[in-house]
Parts: sequence; structure tokens; C-alpha cells
Amino acid sequence: MATSTTSLAAALKILIIFIFAGWVSLWLLKPTQLWTRKWKQLEDSANNTIFGYYGLSFAVYTFPIIAIAIIGLLLLDLKAGYQSRSARSPSKSNFFSNPLVVNSTVGILSSVEILVAFLFMVFLAWTYYSRISADFKKLMPYKSLKLNTWQLKYHRIATRFGLLSEACLALLLLPILRGLTVFRILGIQFEASVRYHTWVGTAMILFATIHGASTLLVWGVSHHIQDEIWKWQNTGRIYFAGEITLVVGLVIWVTSLPQIRRRQFEIFYYTHHLYAVFLVFFLFHCGDRHFYTVFPGIFLFSLDKLIQIIQSSPKTCMVSARIFPGKAVELILPKDPGLKYNPTSVIFLKIPTISHLQWHSFSIISSSRADDDILSVIIKCEGWWTESLYDLIHAELEKTEDKRKGIPVAIEGPYGPASLDFLRYDTLLLVAGGSGITPFLSILTEADSATSKSRFPSRIQLVYVIKKAQDFCLLHSISRLLLNQSTDSFHLNLKLYVTQETQAGVGIGELLNEFFKVRNLHVNSVCSNYAAYGPESPSWMAAIAGFCSITFLIFIICFNHIIFPSGKRSKMDKEKTPSWVVDLLLIAAFVLALACSASVAAILRWRRLRKGIPQISHREIEPLDLSSTEARNALEAHEVHFGGRPNFKDIFGKLRNESGASNVGVLVCGPESMKESVAIACQQESDCFKVSAKRTESCLTFHTLNFTL
Repeated sequence: MATSTTSLAAALKILIIFIFAGWVSLWLLKPTQLWTRKWKQLEDSANNTIFGYYGLSFAVYTFPIIAIAIIGLLLLDLKAGYQSRSARSPSKSNFFSNPLVVNSTVGILSSVEILVAFLFMVFLAWTYYSRISADFKKLMPYKSLKLNTWQLKYHRIATRFGLLSEACLALLLLPILRGLTVFRILGIQFEASVRYHTWVGTAMILFATIHGASTLLVWGVSHHIQDEIWKWQNTGRIYFAGEITLVVGLVIWVTSLPQIRRRQFEIFYYTHHLYAVFLVFFLFHCGDRHFYTVFPGIFLFSLDKLIQIIQSSPKTCMVSARIFPGKAVELILPKDPGLKYNPTSVIFLKIPTISHLQWHSFSIISSSRADDDILSVIIKCEGWWTESLYDLIHAELEKTEDKRKGIPVAIEGPYGPASLDFLRYDTLLLVAGGSGITPFLSILTEADSATSKSRFPSRIQLVYVIKKAQDFCLLHSISRLLLNQSTDSFHLNLKLYVTQETQAGVGIGELLNEFFKVRNLHVNSVCSNYAAYGPESPSWMAAIAGFCSITFLIFIICFNHIIFPSGKRSKMDKEKTPSWVVDLLLIAAFVLALACSASVAAILRWRRLRKGIPQISHREIEPLDLSSTEARNALEAHEVHFGGRPNFKDIFGKLRNESGASNVGVLVCGPESMKESVAIACQQESDCFKVSAKRTESCLTFHTLNFTL
């Protein structure tokens, strides 16, 4: 059975590679004259069929990426079955996963990321060169514009920058898919792939700005700007729609800059929803023929959003909470016992009492292996939304128990890694800063409850950097692990660094007293009859995506033959049938396909839901027995450092000498400066980067995590 499953998974991987190679080849051939001639022949042939050129464009440009997403989801569902039973260790060939470039501007880049970015830039250069060289060989003057030679050439240059922007838009939405993501096939999670979305979006806006500004410049010097800037012509490019697209895109990009996103999150969040306006006017500007090339990302993103909305309904209810010193809270939420997730998973929360629109992501600190009925998240109060949540919980805490009510919560997710391969090392080094401890709490809880069939590290070292000693309370859920009282499967060693305080003679034993400052909120009455059920299985997601694509194709064909009985778009009178009318038909077909798919997804969702919140016993922080010799010895093994930051080079060196392990996993979660420091130390200390390294020498494998987006 295992052999047949592995063979099927290998076959699906080969199929994905084959489809992706064909899709890439299409983009490489698209700028050539050979493709132009062949495509016109294919369009003429397709116009005589029931599918028309609509079906041809959808099948060639759009469906390959949808097919990869569908096959990838089936592959993930398949792998989840046999990987959960395997004890496979991670590959010791980590050259492509370790950091190659560490820079404060571009961040931490691996060899694969640099290679892919380089190939993408080569592709853009090839596309631009092919297009512009063909344009210069046959310059055709515009009837409406009287341009001299240099103006005509510059106008062609500006136009081709628009095609580069189009190529970026084709990839823009793929990294931020959650349920239908194609990046999970490569082991890249949503919170990690967001930066690819940022890079591609910046490149798209750059090319679009050059395209728009250069076009306006040509109009200005030729004294046609007043005539062209407001033009909404029936056929060809609709210039006014393009101007709206550019302005909206610039607004989205400017408000997503770190200086605004971190300080004024609400502005970033709400202006980002202008993407719908951006995409609609992009369709009007470029026409449906060009739109099919960027349609795969739009198709998957829209369907993914719709499934998210259905999945997060109905709302559940917070059943208890904890308030920590330093204005941090832990929410304890009910979940269905059948909901399973891997450590480092992320959920998105919406508190309608605070905002009906805002969603925020947080790492789950609990383990579905250890807790069947609950999942927990820790939230540090650092903005308006989190401050409002803290005040809301604090207000409930001040009430008497009979008057306390649960807080309604909408949950989307969890989303997490498809396997635990990144945890299967001989030794694990966890480096956390502040709230970055949250994904590591789930790892430690999972490792503590792991069965003999799961291979986890036998030695885990946790380096935790905090500003003030009171933040040590965030470790309350692993307090017994610090004493090695609840596990025989691994040894945990803590190195704590308190950077903004100086205290002499204070150790872990004294800091453990901070746990008793935690205030617990218990809710006797809940406000919802439903627990969190999580997303649909990958197989069902694949089925919904396939159903939506088939439904869209049926609707677009029906509209084509109803509105244009001949079914031959190439022979239509373009003056009588404006291009924006055809664009509206495309939008209508897509909306109807989404509506049908939403109905199917809603039926599946409501069939899964069962009323009733499971009986949850309130977990208290039990008093720790620090009097035993074993407990005192365990506490002495941990280190506490006040008034300084860790020297990661020394930490790595000592870890290698103490453990003697040849395979060390390094996971870091915290500020970017910390990640860069760990990455540099990892480069310097790992024998993986040495050409003459032997296979028996130690190898430090670097991973970064995000506790929130």
C-alpha cells in the first residue's frame, strides 16, 4: 500500500513538472513571431468550434496553473497520509535551503530564491527585447497621433513596459493563496511567501508607472494629452481605464510600505481591498485577450477568498482567556476533536465586537495531539486592534462569574506545514525574540506529546530574547518542560536574555514566580453552539476548484453564443460591439461560476458542522515543585542573562561541541535584525558551506518563521 501511494505521489509530481514546463515555455514563446502566427491559426480554428477563442484562451493561458493547484492539492492530501506514518529524517543536502545572502535591504536569500529571481529577470529582459526589436523593425504610425520617429519609438518602449507589468501581475496573487496555494507543494507556507508577493508587486508597479508616465509624456510633447487622457474608446486600449488602474495600484503600493503598514495598519488593510477596482479596470484597459494571461492568479485568489468566507462561518466563541503581565493575552478557543494541525500553524481571527472587517493572523501555541478540544493563541498588545481586545477581556474579568459572557470569534484556518520534516533533526536550536516564541511553544508541546512513531529531536535548545523579565510569562505553557518533569523523549535547555533590565542573582527559579501573576478568565456561558472545524480537506478543495473552472467555461461559452449567435468574435463588427461589453460578459461568467462554487462549498461546510461546544476543563497553572533535587538540577542547567544580547556564533559553537550531532536544525522567529544575525552566524559556523566538508561534520540547516504577518 505504501509503495503504491509513493508511486502515485511521484506520478503526480512528474505531471506537475510537465504542466509547469509547458506553461513556462508558453511565456517564452509568446513574444516571438512564430507564436503570433501559430496563435492566429489556432484562434481561427477555435472560432469554428463550440468553445470559440474564449475556450482556447482559457485552456492555454489560464488552466495550466489551475491544474497545477488541483494536482498539488491532491498530492498534499496523499502525502499527509503516508508521511504521518514515516520517520524519515530531513535531507542532509541543505545547500539550497540555507542562507546565501544576508542583507538588511533584501533580507535573507537562499540559493534557490536568488536563482529563481535571476531567471525571472532574464525572462523579463527576453520578453522586452523580443517585443521591442520586432516593433522597431516595423514602426506603424498611429492614425490618431501624429508622432515623429523618436516619439513613435518612445511610445512603443512605453507600451512594452506595460507587458512587463502584465507578466508580474500574472504571478502577483499566487503567493498569497491560503487554501488553494500552489506554494505549499514546494513546502513554502503562506506567511513566508508573502514577501514574494511584495517583491512582484513592487516590480509590477515600477513597470506600470514607467508605462503610464512615458505614455503621458509622449502625449504631452505631441500636444495630444487633452484628447487622449479622457478617451474611453470602443475598441483597443481604453486609456482612461488604464489611468484609473495605475492610480489605484500606486495607492495600494504606497499604503503597503512598512512605514505605513506598521504604524497605521488600518490604512494598509482597507486600501488593499481596492484590488478589486484595480483588476476590473485592468481588464477594461487591456481587454479580455490579455486578461486571460493574468487570469489564473485572479481565478484562484477569488475562489480562495470565497472559501475563506464560508469556512469562517459560523462564528465560535472564546471559552477562556489569560492576561499576562506586559499586556499580552492568551485566547483559548473550542475546536472539533477531528481538527488536526501541525506545529507552527497559523490561524486568522476576527473579533466582530472590535471590527467586522479586520482579520489578523496569529501562531497557534497548542498542539492538536495534546489538546483535542481547544486551540490557543497568544496575542501581544501592540496596536489599536490588540489593545481593544485586551480591554475587552479585561472588562469581562472585572465582572462577576455569573455575568461573564464569551466573546464571539470568527476563525479561519489553521494553515500550516504539510509535514514535520523540518523538525526531524538530531538537535534543534530555537531562537525567538519577544512574541516570536509563539510558534515554538507549539513545537515543544508537540514534541512532548510525540509518539514513538514520530521522530523528533532528542535535544532542543531554546534561546529566548525579551526586553523585560515579565515577558518570561509567555513560557507558562511549557513550565513543566523547563523542569523536565513531563517528558522523557527529549531534553530542553533554555538560554534567556533580558535586554533592558539588569538584575543580579536572578535565575529561572525566581522568574518562575512570574507565572503566578497571570490572571485567568473563565466563561460559564458561551455565545455560539459551534467549535472551530478548520478548512476542507485538500481533495475537496481541488474538487471545488475543478468545478469552478468547468462552470466558468460553460457560462462564457453560453454568453458567447447567446449574445453573439455566430460565435465568431473575430468577425464581429467591433464598432457595434465595444470591447468593454465583452469584458463585462467575462466578469459576469466568472461571478456566476463563483456563486455556483460557493453553493457547493457552503453545502459541504454545513454538512460537516455539528452543534455543541465540547466540554472543556479549565486548565490552571499548577504549582511547580521546586524543592526536589531533580528540579533544582534542571533549573541550574538553564541560563539567564540580563542587560545583553546573545552571541549566536558562540552559541552555535558550544551547541556543536556539546551535542556532537551532525544534523542541527536552526529555527528563528523574531525581528528581522535577529533573523539576519542568526543567518550570518549559521553561515560562518555550518560545515555545509565548506567545499571540503565531510559528511560526518555538523551541518546547520536554517529556517525562518513568522508569528504574525
